[in-house]
Amino acid sequence: MSYQALYRVWRPQRFSDVVGQELVVTTLKNAIITNQISHAYLFAGPRGTGKTSAAKIFAKAVNCHHQVNGEPCNECETCQAITNGQLNDVIEIDAASNNGVEEIRDIRDKAKYAPTQADYKVYIIDEVHMLSTGAFNALLKTLEEPPANVIFILATTEPHKIPLTIISRVQRFDFRRISPQDAFNRMKFILDQKQLQYDEKALWVIANAAEGGMRDALSILDQVLSFSDNQVELKDALLVTGSVTKQLLKKYFLQVAAGKSAQALTTMGEILDQGKDGQRFIEDLISFIRDVLLYQESPELLHVEATGLTTEDFDELIKAADAQTLYSMIDTLNDIQEEMRFTTHPDVYLEVLTVRLSQQKAPTQANAKVDNQVVNQLQQEVVTLQKQIQDLLKRSTVPAMRRQQPVVQPKTTPQSHFRLNLEQVYQVLDHATKGDLTNLRDLWGDALSLLDSAQSSLIRMAKPVAASPSGVVVAYENAFLLEQAAGGSLAESLGKALEQVSGTHRTVAFVPSERWPKIRQDFLTSRGYYDKKAAVAPAEKPKTPADPIVAQAHRLFGTDGVKVEDN
Repeated sequence: MSYQALYRVWRPQRFSDVVGQELVVTTLKNAIITNQISHAYLFAGPRGTGKTSAAKIFAKAVNCHHQVNGEPCNECETCQAITNGQLNDVIEIDAASNNGVEEIRDIRDKAKYAPTQADYKVYIIDEVHMLSTGAFNALLKTLEEPPANVIFILATTEPHKIPLTIISRVQRFDFRRISPQDAFNRMKFILDQKQLQYDEKALWVIANAAEGGMRDALSILDQVLSFSDNQVELKDALLVTGSVTKQLLKKYFLQVAAGKSAQALTTMGEILDQGKDGQRFIEDLISFIRDVLLYQESPELLHVEATGLTTEDFDELIKAADAQTLYSMIDTLNDIQEEMRFTTHPDVYLEVLTVRLSQQKAPTQANAKVDNQVVNQLQQEVVTLQKQIQDLLKRSTVPAMRRQQPVVQPKTTPQSHFRLNLEQVYQVLDHATKGDLTNLRDLWGDALSLLDSAQSSLIRMAKPVAASPSGVVVAYENAFLLEQAAGGSLAESLGKALEQVSGTHRTVAFVPSERWPKIRQDFLTSRGYYDKKAAVAPAEKPKTPADPIVAQAHRLFGTDGVKVEDN
């Protein structure tokens, strides 16, 4: 049989083998035990954290007839067929190379058919974020109305690229990064099973270099075993990962913290002569200073064994620099790391970095000395100024400034530029009746709906107060809106709208609401209705409908809108 990589040989086959995902594993097992199986799941998380492995284990568990406490037996025909990738009802698809609409439509069409060998047909779509927009839309319909006995498991490293309409229709599980401790324990278990010799410090180097990926850790371990003839030694792990030994990092840190730039440059030369990568060196140094900072804050925050150093080493390191200096070092390292990404001469940047780190303390002390000198000088100047002010007060008196009362400007109301067209208003009132006004108000809303949004908003702030078969008087309470209405094309547009809803064209006249009662009274006077009242015989009662003024008022404004009083 050909050789297989460690991460393939030791791929988890049971939920208990999945490393560092206790929350996800427990939830999936309980769903199987209680038979609360959803039609779609989303497994999201960094690479190498067990997403696809958990999906295949879940596919085995839901189809295994001998599962115990949610765990597949891995012995029945169905479990072995899924493990070997030979079961037709468990389909694993790489969305990176099958990201088109046609591929998803093919899945949708085949999903309608019942499973042939297993209880559930399971589709595992890896890197689902690579699907096109059209493919997601095609998949959405299937997730909305899933066929019976079909389960979709979507796996991705970039869940933010998946449409929210998809995420809202699945159960989402977030896989977290594998901690160095969990990676260390898993590698130790595998090496014990293979009965191989190893150095635990080397395993810690590999666990830290894997950066949260269990598959990456096993791949690095595989390289180290190949390099060192099935033994895991610290020096070999450092060579394979490109990491710098902790003792060299400690030596370099103590030198730059003490301001010994010449010695630190020599140590830097030793590191580069070993073929270490500059970017990797900066990453290791940032991690190293971070460990020192945590130990300085509280030793309980740091797992000392995982760092490859002892408590005595850290006791020496925390005395070399205070927290403020460590913060400054990390900022400097981040700046240099960003600049090194675009250079072809990393050695120059590393040498500059060494000098800058060596000078971290010196500027602080110099600045403190300068600050003290400035403060002393300012204090002397303040004392001198105080003496001069006291001398001036003794020699002369300072005249009191008279307080001037603020001049209150009288409030003025803005002048209105609206000009009332009384002739047009009177033409409407000559033939106005209460019935015309009532009919107009019934059609008012329909007419306003025919105007554009701006004109409709403007006319809704007014109301009709008089109407005739050929005209209408509209009153505004707001002077500004009245000017806007009279100055534009609102009157013409409103007339056309009224013609469409009533069949009769009407002229529109605008008046201010506060002047409307006076306009009505002046109209009645101008038409001689008060003269007719004087000619009425004394025996006639002025409140009767025979009174010409009252009759005309009733005709114009209706009986409800007219109140007759004796003066």
